[in-house]
Amino acid sequence: MKKYLAICLVTLISLSGFSQNSEKAKKYLNEVSNKIKSYKNISIDFKYSLNNEAENIEQSYKGTVYLKKEQYLLNLLGVTSLFDGQKLYTINSEDEEITITNASDEEDNMNTPSKMLSFFKEGFTYVWDKKLPIKGRYIQYIKLTPIDTNSENKYILLGIDANTKNIYNTIYSGKNGTVTTLTVNSFKTNQPISESLFIFDRNKYNDYYFNE
Repeated sequence: MKKYLAICLVTLISLSGFSQNSEKAKKYLNEVSNKIKSYKNISIDFKYSLNNEAENIEQSYKGTVYLKKEQYLLNLLGVTSLFDGQKLYTINSEDEEITITNASDEEDNMNTPSKMLSFFKEGFTYVWDKKLPIKGRYIQYIKLTPIDTNSENKYILLGIDANTKNIYNTIYSGKNGTVTTLTVNSFKTNQPISESLFIFDRNKYNDYYFNE
């Protein structure tokens, strides 16, 4: 009986520690989210990398994105994606083709730039993870585990600059062995951005094929 009570006590203490750990992580993420919401706009230069050792895949690309609330302009892999808050315009200059989709098609996509900095608010359990020195600053990691068992990811590591509370990188660990990493090389806020940046001008693409 004493042994059983001891095991129960240890388990209770462990669960209490986990709960505190989880609440600490959740509070930290709320601070990050509130700071992001305070910016009028954000411009980011980033690196996108994909690795799968079993499949011998290693790819890396650079991109840029401008964000203003739900609007964004993304340049990656030679494709420009412009979301004006209502429609998404995917501009493929090589194929001279533009695909237009509605905002409703964007809402459930966690990987859109407008949700890149806030996707962690729902659908995950949180754990306070490692803190690493990277390029002269400390990056605090929060481990996010999807509540949805059908998720393609085993877990996600969200790296946050401990000083600025801005996101430094996001590491997606896929169930298929693929690790996808988004690393922020430059993070600027409240820049003088033209209002026309998020407006699609159809007249610029008279020779393009429109897929609507």
